Formats: sequence, C-alpha cells, structure tokens
Amino acid sequence: MLRRSIFFLLICLRVNAWTQEKIIIHVLHDGMPLELASVFREQTGDLVYTDKSGSAIFEVAHRDEEKFVVSMVGFKTDTILFERDNQKLERFVELLELPNILNELVVTGTMKEVSQANCMVPIEVYRSSYFSKLPTPNLFEALSQVNGIRPQMNCGVCNTGDIRMNGLPGGNTMILIDGMPIVSALGTVYGLNGIPTSLIERLEIVRGPASALYGSEAIGGIINVITKKAENAPLFFIDMQSSSWLEHQIDISTKTKVGRKWSVLMGANVFHFNQAIDRNNDGFMDMSQVSRVSGFSKWQMQRKSGKILQFAGRYVYEDRLGGQLLWTPQDRGGNRVYGESIYTSRFEILGLYELPVKEKMLLSFSWNRHDQNSYYGEKFYLANQEIGFLQWTWEKKIKSHDLLIGAAWRRTFYDDNSVATAEWVDGSERNLPSIISLPGLFIQDEIRGNEKHSFLLGVRLDHSAIHGYIPTGRIGHKWNINPSTLLRTNAGTGFRNVNVFAEDHAALTGARTVVFLEALRPEQSASIQSQILHKKQIGNSVWSMDASIFYYYFTNQIIADYDRNPEQIVYANLNGFSHNGGVSMNTDYSFGDWWLRTGVTFMDRRIVEEDVSVVPILTEHVNAVWTISKHFDKGNWSVDYTGNLYSPMRLPLLGDLDPRKEYSPWWQIHNIQVKKQWRQWEIYAAVRNVLDMVPWKDNPFIIANANDPFDQNVVFDETGNVLPTAENPYALTFDPSYIFTMNQGRRLVFGVRFTH
Repeated sequence: MLRRSIFFLLICLRVNAWTQEKIIIHVLHDGMPLELASVFREQTGDLVYTDKSGSAIFEVAHRDEEKFVVSMVGFKTDTILFERDNQKLERFVELLELPNILNELVVTGTMKEVSQANCMVPIEVYRSSYFSKLPTPNLFEALSQVNGIRPQMNCGVCNTGDIRMNGLPGGNTMILIDGMPIVSALGTVYGLNGIPTSLIERLEIVRGPASALYGSEAIGGIINVITKKAENAPLFFIDMQSSSWLEHQIDISTKTKVGRKWSVLMGANVFHFNQAIDRNNDGFMDMSQVSRVSGFSKWQMQRKSGKILQFAGRYVYEDRLGGQLLWTPQDRGGNRVYGESIYTSRFEILGLYELPVKEKMLLSFSWNRHDQNSYYGEKFYLANQEIGFLQWTWEKKIKSHDLLIGAAWRRTFYDDNSVATAEWVDGSERNLPSIISLPGLFIQDEIRGNEKHSFLLGVRLDHSAIHGYIPTGRIGHKWNINPSTLLRTNAGTGFRNVNVFAEDHAALTGARTVVFLEALRPEQSASIQSQILHKKQIGNSVWSMDASIFYYYFTNQIIADYDRNPEQIVYANLNGFSHNGGVSMNTDYSFGDWWLRTGVTFMDRRIVEEDVSVVPILTEHVNAVWTISKHFDKGNWSVDYTGNLYSPMRLPLLGDLDPRKEYSPWWQIHNIQVKKQWRQWEIYAAVRNVLDMVPWKDNPFIIANANDPFDQNVVFDETGNVLPTAENPYALTFDPSYIFTMNQGRRLVFGVRFTH
C-alpha cells in the first residue's frame, strides 16, 4: 500500500511539473530583439506579442506537436515546429526584412516624420541589416553598396576620399548625423572613415538640391545617418572583426537607464591596421596605416508630455600614415623618407528639444570641432575647424496645408597655416581665420489636393556677409497613380560656399602648386528629378521597382583644373556651365528565402566652357550594384553576394610622356559572405574583392615619380616645364592623385557578433 501511494504521488508531481513547463520563443532581427512581433499558436488559436526582450511565452499542457507562426509588418513570416519527442522548449527565430514596402518612417525629405509612401520627396532607406551583408569597418566603404554612390579615393598615399553621388564631386553632397550638419569640409575628407556601421540604424538618401530646406552644401543631395535609439538597441552588443591583411576592429555598445526618465546608449569603436604592404613594388604602402578610436553616447528623456528631448556626443581620434616603407616617426616632416602623417581629433555634440508648447516646435543644435596636425612630406598643415548650428522649426496644419516654418543659423570657423587664411598687410603676412555666419529663414508648404495629387512648395533666404542674400526654392508634385504605383517630380535650386583647403586633399599634398585665378563665388545649381515607383506583394514575395531621371545644371562651379599645367592645380569659378543628366533604376525582389537587390545608374556629366565640352576627370558613365542573399532555415545559415561595376573614367595624367593609361578600365568588385547564427551569437566569414581588382594592374605604376618623392632630381626649363632626363624619362613630378579605387586587393574577413 505504501509503495502504491508513493508511486501515485510521484506521478502527480511529474504531471504537475510538466504542466508548469513553458515554450519560449525569442524573435530577433539582425541579432536584436523584436518587440510586438505576433506569435500565433495554431493548435489553440492563442496569439501572443513579444515583449521588449523579443520573447513570447506559452504554457505547455501536454507533449503534442506544436506549430507557431511568427509575423510582423515589414518582415517575412516564419514558422516554428515543436515535435512530440523534442525536449527543447526554447527557440530563437530570426525574421528577415522585406524590402521597400513603403511603410518606413522617414524624416530627411521634408524635416517631418512621414511614411515613405506619403513623402513628397523620393527617399531611399538603407537599414543597418543591409550594410551587414558587406563586412566593413566604416561608413565610407559601406556606401559603395548604394546605387549611384561611389566612395572616391583621392590620394594613393594616405587613402582619404569623398562620397560622389550621381557623378558629382563629394563637396556637393551634404552629410548629416541625426539631421544635423556634423560632417562637412575637413570632416568629409577625414571624418567619414570614423563612423562605424554599428552605430547606424538606417541611412536616408535624398538626391537633388535640398538647399531650400537645408541651406549651403545640400546642392546635389543629402545622406542622413540616423543613429540607433536606446529603446531599439540591444542591452549589450559586441562585434569583433579581423582580416587576412591584419586589420582589426572591435565595436561595443550597451544601454542603461539613469533614473526613471533617462535612457542612455553608449558605444566604442577601435580600428587598428599597422602593416606595411607593398604588392606593386613601388616602395610605397598599398594601404595607409590607421589607428582609430571613437566613443559615442546618446541620451533620451521620457517626458510626461511625450515630447522629444535627446542629445548625443561623439569623440574620434585617428592616427593615419601612408608613404614609403622605410618611414619612421623620426622622418615626420623631413625630406629623407616621404610620408603623409595625419593626426585627427574630432568632438561632436548634437541635440533635439521639443518646446513645451501646444504647437509642435522643435529646437535643434549641433557643434563640432575638428583639429588636424599633419605633414605631407615636408609640407606642414595645421588646421582647426568649428561648426555651430542652431535651428528652430514649427509644424502647423491649416486645412489642406501642412506648413513647416523655420529659422537657422550656422557659424563656420576655419583656420590653418596655408594661404587660405593669410593676408598681406604692408608687405608682411598675417593670419586671418575665416569666420562665416550664415543665418537663414525658410518655409515649406505641403498641399494635399486630393487622394491622388499632392504638391510641395518651399523657399529659403540665406544671408552671407561676403555674398549677400542667397535665395533658393523648390517645387514638387506626387501622383498616386494607383495603390501600387506613384510618381514624384521635384525641382529646385541650391548653393554652396567652398573652402578648397578644407575639402580638397589634392591641394595639400604639395605635389602641385595651388593657383587661384579669382576670389571664389558660391556655386549654384538647378535640377529636376522624376521618379516612378511600383511595388507588388503576393504573400511573402515582394517585388518593387523605382526608376528615376535626373538633370543638374551648375553655374559658378568651382573646378580643379589638372590639365592646364601638370605642375599646378588651378581653381576658378567656371566661365560657362556644367550639367549632369542620367537615369537610375533599382529593383528589389524577395521570394521564399531569397532576396535580390540590383541598381544601375547611367549618367553623362560635362563641363562646357567657351563652347568646348569635356567630361571631368574621375567621372564614370555607368555605376551598378547588386546584392543576392539566401537564408537557410536548417542550421540558420545565410549567404550574401554583393558587388559593384563601374565604367571607365578619365584620370589625371602629368603630360604627353606619361605612360599610364588615360582611362581606367571597366572594373568590378565582388564579395561573398557566409553567416551562421546560433541563438545570440553570429559568426561570419567573407572574401572581399574576390577577383583581386587593383588599380596598378596593367599600368606601369600608380604613383608618379615614386622613386623621387621630393623631386630632388627633377629638371625644369626656363618656363617651369619638366624636362625628360635619364633618371626621369617621362618628365614627371611626384603625384599620388592617379587613383580610382583602393589598392587593397583580395582579403579574407572573419568576425563574431554577440547580441544580448
């Protein structure tokens, strides 16, 4: 009897313990938890939404087969099957993002948060998950996967560069961080490499002049880097990456609460590469050595009113070195061994404060300081730049009119030891820092005509102490042809104030003499762009296509003339005009576990002066990108294949005897990545530049006169022209500007990520 009682008691305890068991499903995207994803239990009809940790919990009554359907708007639906004999009651599921379904909220086009479908201005959105398909340590390289955008290397020694959109020079594109003009001038040349992709929640890209809303520099387009919010970030994240070239990077971020109201996101990034590699045997490093460290913090306050209060700060320090293999720190500034040594220190602060009034008014500000201590061979360049920005905006709806009224003030301080900030008084030179104050007023009106037609009108007036009043404007029209198709047309004008020494690395190298033919006036532009977008979704399959035509017309454009004299860079406002027209097309296709994105841009950019039309140097006619991804549910593997294709572009030669090719070849970059996810861990391996494409192949050399970088053996005639000699048969001077892509060839990349 006692044995039977004990046996019965054990059975009851066993049943009771089983009834207390739970099925736990963790829903993730890009390694981070997804809140409010729906998890549907088919057997019982129960529906549970995931909590902030991305988890959904179900009680287990008995060990029957269980099927769960996991879904969320904007993501591919997935199913999880628990078999009868499976003892594992906790699962992790990674949802794949569906491309371009137009429900993404954007802010860049009109400075107001609206969905892509309702935005009057065409905006491209790229989330961080897209850039994770190409393992790269910084934003500069990641942007190569955006159609119509090309990171341009401007120096074969120190590997600095800029971002070219639709074939336009880098200075024509305004780069924002969280809507603030943090990256500009010196920051554009030296600061882009210091933005790690781990900080990015998404990129918003607007093509065409946006000066009517953003003022100077938004003459050709905008790239807005939206950083992650603490509420959307994981509790802890780490990404460690190394390459076969011995490039090492580590990204760390975490979030916490300070008191009851403050949410804080903190992150740090370290990148280190110190190898002296010379595969083309010219005596110079193929890639510059870089040691970089940056720290980032973003604070957000939860106010009772629900209004916005946030501020963020970032610090970046970088030590960059390129030059001859034998260079040592003792050679900095000397003429024994050539090197370009650049120390950069940057502080950035930005904030948003929604005023405590009934109307929707927002006060935003930013400030950044860029200090640079650098040597280009013997040439010493010491520079300091500060940019302060303050803006007030007021959103007001009056019937069918959606108004945005604003006032902005921007102050740019720039000082260096070049002729850019020098003046002669009574026969002596004195330093005269450049201080430009640029206040502006703007108003924008979005007019909702009916369900199919909407209109946009905008005008802005800026005032420069040097150039006076500068008006800009834009108009737009959006036509909802049907629920799946819309047509947007936008036209506008833009302007840009230029500081050559702060933007153009070629002006600093000392390889050529800088010549200004006149006092430079602001560049001005007018453009028109029309985009048609069509999307179709059937179940889990999504297909979308957008096609655009664009045309830019520039006056007063500042051209760096490399052709007039091979010993000079001649800067002047164009005595004529330049124009750039083209077509662009993007397609997204998602079916099953496959995802395909392709993009191609055809363009024709020309400079017209005195009835002579020429294509500028470093300007391609065709730019194409692609991404093909496949996810394997079994084992949770994925494969990403990405690539770029560029047509030939004219390169800067140094004279008729220069043996290098006048045009680059058709060149392409292919990358393959394999990722394996296991719960909160992700391991990835990639091959970058599979075909080992480098600019020095099929060329006798890349850097001109690399064996005599101080031009000690160069012979000149009475007029200053270089004479050919036995030591210098091609009549060249030292010049590293002949470059169209990175010298870094094929390499393996390995990494691991952990998200909690």
